[in-house]
Amino acid sequence: MATVGIFEAKTRLSEIVRLVEEGEIFTITLRGKPVVDLVPTQRVDRRRVGEAVRRLLALPKIEGVSDAALRGCREKGGL
Repeated sequence: MATVGIFEAKTRLSEIVRLVEEGEIFTITLRGKPVVDLVPTQRVDRRRVGEAVRRLLALPKIEGVSDAALRGCREKGGL
C-alpha cells in the first residue's frame, strides 16, 4: 500500500488511477494524516454469478435435511 499526499495525488491522479486499476492500493494523506484509501472497484461479472447460481440449484438436495432446517441454520448464522 502506497501513501501519497493530497497535492501529489491531485497532480498524479491519472497515473494513480491506472495503478489502482491494476490492483494497487493508495492511502491519501492530508497534512500527514491518512484520510482516504483508493482501492480497485469490485466488479460483479453477472454471467459468472448466474452460472454459479445455476450450478448450485442443480446440486442434489441433502437427504434428511429440510428446507426449514436450512433456513433455521442460515438465520442463526450457521450457513
